[in-house]
Amino acid sequence: MTFLTDPVIAVFLSLSLGYFIGLAKIGPIRLGGVCGTLFVSLLIGQLGVTVSADLKNTAFALFIFALGFSAGPQFFANIRGGWRFGIFSVIEVVTALSLVAICVYVFGFDPGTAAGLFAGSATESAVLGTAGDAISRLDMSPDGILDLESNMATAYSITYLFGLVAIVLFTTQIAPLILRKNLRTEAQALAASLGSEEEEGLESGLPILVGRAFLATPLAGQSVGSFERRHGYSVVIERVKRGDELLEATSDFTLAASDIAFVLGRRDAVIAAKDMLGEEVPVPAGAGPPIATKDVVLLRRDLFGRRIEELRGIGNIEAQRGIFITRIRRLGHHVPVLPKTRLQEGDVITLQGSEALLNGAATRLGKALPSTTATDLMFMGLGIVVGLLVGRLAFKTGALELTLGAGGGALISGLFFGWLNMRYPNRAYLPPPAAEFAKEFGLATFIAAIGLAAGPGAIALIAEYGLILPVLGAAMSLTPALVSLFVGWKLMKIEMPILLGVIAGQHCSTPTISALVSQAGNATPVIGYTVTYAISNVLLPLVGPVVIALAESLARSAS
Repeated sequence: MTFLTDPVIAVFLSLSLGYFIGLAKIGPIRLGGVCGTLFVSLLIGQLGVTVSADLKNTAFALFIFALGFSAGPQFFANIRGGWRFGIFSVIEVVTALSLVAICVYVFGFDPGTAAGLFAGSATESAVLGTAGDAISRLDMSPDGILDLESNMATAYSITYLFGLVAIVLFTTQIAPLILRKNLRTEAQALAASLGSEEEEGLESGLPILVGRAFLATPLAGQSVGSFERRHGYSVVIERVKRGDELLEATSDFTLAASDIAFVLGRRDAVIAAKDMLGEEVPVPAGAGPPIATKDVVLLRRDLFGRRIEELRGIGNIEAQRGIFITRIRRLGHHVPVLPKTRLQEGDVITLQGSEALLNGAATRLGKALPSTTATDLMFMGLGIVVGLLVGRLAFKTGALELTLGAGGGALISGLFFGWLNMRYPNRAYLPPPAAEFAKEFGLATFIAAIGLAAGPGAIALIAEYGLILPVLGAAMSLTPALVSLFVGWKLMKIEMPILLGVIAGQHCSTPTISALVSQAGNATPVIGYTVTYAISNVLLPLVGPVVIALAESLARSAS
């Protein structure tokens, strides 16, 4: 078994076995690969594996930059938007930080244990990096720093598990009981109020946009525009076959009884419109116009906050016919594409429709994303370097030295480069799959390096605080959620599915939003989740050094 002490083998074995363990489910809760990696690395670390600190720092820089890059557009958009939902991220930070201070005072936790408790209960792994950077700058021996890092990793592994279980159960089971509401019923009612009962295409895997051909006999003498207006332009007549002639159908085109109309629209809308049309016939050869797809980042300022249904009333309607929004991606999550869904700056909108009109529609909304899947490594490398340099800046206020550290600097740089990419999609491009890989691999490798180095000291902390930490992890996860539930439901009157999504987002918990969406039966909780997720993903890591400074200050005052 001596091969396990090889650091390269130990790291990748931790990743492999950790992600295998992460597949395990406790009811609706999946442990997750990152947490599984930490458990395995702590176990292998008992053999005394030596991992270079450079590997840990490099992996974390990659992760935190990609995290900031992905969150950048929505983070800045929500700051300018008034922080209506962002207040819940502040509740998370203030409540969790206050509880950590109480725990340090009552139980005498060292800074490492305090940071692990904060990160685990808030289910935000990025805190480990920024807090660990602050620990490395403490005035103590290398062995003392190693002990604190070990305690941080161990406390995180215990409290994350119980904090995750607590927040998933709270949002999917406990909160609905407190509010005396059925989550699925409320989510269906909210979706209906937004203009649709189901997102059938997404859930069933069937195509969202479909084309059909019908005899136009019931519409004889009517214009194409009058038919389309009755259906809110969710269905359009693209072309008409009259005899042997194939004609383009404009809004003022008048239909005849013998015409065959080629209809294009969202699947549910086409099904609903069938009653107004005649017999369905096979699509005539060559009748269907080429259907293209284009992803566009929303940059047009007068559309921020507008409902999808309002877009048809803006600009030349003829230029919009045959163009449909089939998906909206926000922070990597699909937002319900419903008539009353509001758009946000930085939304990635998938347009489908007539190839001839698609480029013009994309230009009116913002800028089309490049078709390439290549990562702009020049700007990515530059962004990380800029972040690391920013993290070295320090300001002294009396005896207190304030600095972002490498993690905070890379996060800020990632936010800026993410915003830059939103404004200029052909620059600093980091495709979403590449960004997800950088986040996942960077974080998992960083966690493995921490766990392997911390292994020998883990048993001592578990023996000292083993029974206390699980209780504190669950309690500190639930307390901010309870405060947010009261504020959101009683004071702000937020719809229940959106509010529960907000609470999942303030915890930065992807497993929680997955469980919520499954329980709700549709994606309406994502509407609230993306806002607080973007803000908490920035605020919580920046608080990591604050936790270390607070715990050290309380420890000194106690002594």
